[in-house]
Amino acid sequence: MSNVDPTAPTASFPSPASGHARPGPARWLVPVLVAAAVAVGLGAYGKIHDPAGTAFNLAGFSSTGAVKSWLATAAFAFALVQVLSALAMYGRLPGVRNAPWVSPVHRWSGRIAFLLAVPVAVHCLYGLGFQTFGGRVMWHSLAGCFFFGAFSAKMLLLRSERLPGWLLPVVGGLVFTVLTVIWLTSALWFFRTFGVTT
Repeated sequence: MSNVDPTAPTASFPSPASGHARPGPARWLVPVLVAAAVAVGLGAYGKIHDPAGTAFNLAGFSSTGAVKSWLATAAFAFALVQVLSALAMYGRLPGVRNAPWVSPVHRWSGRIAFLLAVPVAVHCLYGLGFQTFGGRVMWHSLAGCFFFGAFSAKMLLLRSERLPGWLLPVVGGLVFTVLTVIWLTSALWFFRTFGVTT
């Protein structure tokens, strides 16, 4: 025989909180760990790999250095477009915030910049390795590894929900800043040393 009183009022339970709790610091741990793993992994490979001297060349260019410099310059130019389109999306460029072309330009300029940067990175790692024999070369090697780590973190964060409003601009700005250091210590140095040549 049951001891439950069928006429007793139904027990009330607290209703679930509306919305989701704000993500804790552990949520950002995965992108940080992935960024560190990518950066350290690339640096370790570049350090232990026996440099081959060259990884590719393109017809019409006088040297691999010229190919790399022009690809890096094109990647940097598309990255500038991405920064400007990001400023437009965040309302920092008057008159173009709601323009329908801003978002596609932002996405595609980033994709093209990354695709142009990949062969440069492949040549640097495979052909030259992680070098530290001079200040410029050391900073270039460090920035190159850090760039792909930070880029990986940015891609993971783009898939996350309920991000703080400041996070993506900060990470995106960091990625662009590191790319600028890479360009200054490679392509610009090449053009100033050997001339603007193909």
